[in-house]
Amino acid sequence: MGNRASREAGAGDGSSGAAGQVYKNPAVYNVYNQRINDPAAAAAARPLSGLPGQDVLDPKNNMPLEPNQQPCPGQKRLLSTDRQASNIPKGGTESTWVYPSPQMFFNALKRKGKGSDVSEEDMDAVVFTHNTMNEITWQQVARWESLHYNECGQPTLLRFRGRPDELSPLARLSSWLGGPLPFDRHDWYVDRCGHEVRYVIDFYFDDDKAGSPEAFDIRVRPALDSPGAALDRIKMWIYENFAEHGLPCPVTGHPPSLGKGGSGLQHGSAAAAAAAGQQS
Repeated sequence: MGNRASREAGAGDGSSGAAGQVYKNPAVYNVYNQRINDPAAAAAARPLSGLPGQDVLDPKNNMPLEPNQQPCPGQKRLLSTDRQASNIPKGGTESTWVYPSPQMFFNALKRKGKGSDVSEEDMDAVVFTHNTMNEITWQQVARWESLHYNECGQPTLLRFRGRPDELSPLARLSSWLGGPLPFDRHDWYVDRCGHEVRYVIDFYFDDDKAGSPEAFDIRVRPALDSPGAALDRIKMWIYENFAEHGLPCPVTGHPPSLGKGGSGLQHGSAAAAAAAGQQS
């Protein structure tokens, strides 16, 4: 699935260690930010939902066995259990992350007590919104990672955390200055060919622009966990602002190619998608 061919083609362009070998992280994580191929923890592992096989590692492919796809109590009609492969390369594997099915999302909402205003009829829109936001988020992460192309040509998403109740420093500062609050926050951990890099993502929705591409605003940046991340923020600010005015890169002289990233989302149900958060 996903970018396997392009990742193999990347051997030798900074994405691999030894010649002819593509770097692959030894760790594989599930959507709960838990490592699922740690031999030391395998004996003590228990299915998160109590259902056999859920988030238990399949030794054939180092991927979780079947997650919870059963209808939840009180459900009025059956929902699709089909899952769509994303375009986001999954760290430690040769495949991509797989999005939850409508049934999985509905179960997640009910389990978290956040599905009182969401019906089965809403789930297609909820899943569409969730998937689209994640694809756009990865595109923006990839823009930042392009600053390190010579170091790693094929970064992957190793793991992620939903942190909806914790404001990022930038979101808090923006709110103090009268800006809106984000409806969700994620931290994504990118594997830059052996170097783990954390990204902070704030998700905003403007009710006044509902139905237009400008309604959603996804703000992605590397967390200030290192001097290199701070330098990346400075570089991107320079590149974006020079490109916005049609000016070449002041460092390399290359023509402008890095415009400001936008979300481009046009579909609703963002609140439900955020509430479901990490997949069930």
